[in-house]
Amino acid sequence: MTCPENFGYHEPQWCPGCGNFDILPCVKEALCGLGMNAQDFIMVTGIGQASKLGFSVKCNLFNGLHGRALPAATGMNMANHKVKLISVSGDGDYYGEGGNHFIHAARRNLNVAVFAGDNRVYGLTKGQASPTSSPEFVTPIHPEGVGAKPVNPVLLALASGATFVARAFSGDKPELTGLMRQAIEHKGFALVDIMSPCITFNKINTFGWFKARARPVGPEHDPASFDAAIKLASGGSETIPTGLIYKADRPPFDARFSALKGEPIARRSAGYAPERARPLFEKYK
Repeated sequence: MTCPENFGYHEPQWCPGCGNFDILPCVKEALCGLGMNAQDFIMVTGIGQASKLGFSVKCNLFNGLHGRALPAATGMNMANHKVKLISVSGDGDYYGEGGNHFIHAARRNLNVAVFAGDNRVYGLTKGQASPTSSPEFVTPIHPEGVGAKPVNPVLLALASGATFVARAFSGDKPELTGLMRQAIEHKGFALVDIMSPCITFNKINTFGWFKARARPVGPEHDPASFDAAIKLASGGSETIPTGLIYKADRPPFDARFSALKGEPIARRSAGYAPERARPLFEKYK
């Protein structure tokens, strides 16, 4: 089994006190707990402070365009359905620029573990409101507050068809690490929405604000019940449930295609040579 140090790479460059400093070791601990090595998975990231986490994990990494991590992950899943995909990004990347891709990746039940650092602000681009910002959130371009109703990531994932939906607080590392492990093991679209403070640009949703509201779901909650999950996700902001909200068993996207059965396309030596496709491209010159 590997240890967290084996996944160490570049030193992160977040602001001191950023919630991402808590998320990073949880990712490494989850991988270690599953006995995974760097070559056992591909990490797919977008743009943003949360996405920068990928540069601090020694692994196969694809850093894509803003909001486009999940389309890239879909292509990778088709090319090699046996490699585990882990996508790390933020609330702006998944629920804003990539909102449409998020919905359809969940609907298809793409086999990917999605770790969303949700700090309710665009931290990389200096404090604009994000899709999860509260209506009263004031920014230089929203001097009277955002006004719009925020996106509820957990509710969105449930409505879109995700088969594993969880929420965590970056300040509770044992719970977050455990949920990450479960998400990585899950076959299908697995979301862990992570409440994570931005200490520089969000003075409303602070570490203390999240800590005062985060409440682990109790044993009375049945994560197999879609109705119970919807009810739990639809609550107010004074108490925010954390833990496993919903889990269902449904075949992942790649299991639907007969062409993907057996050896992954990326490893097949016969019948998929680039030369076969070259005449097609020649027609459109």
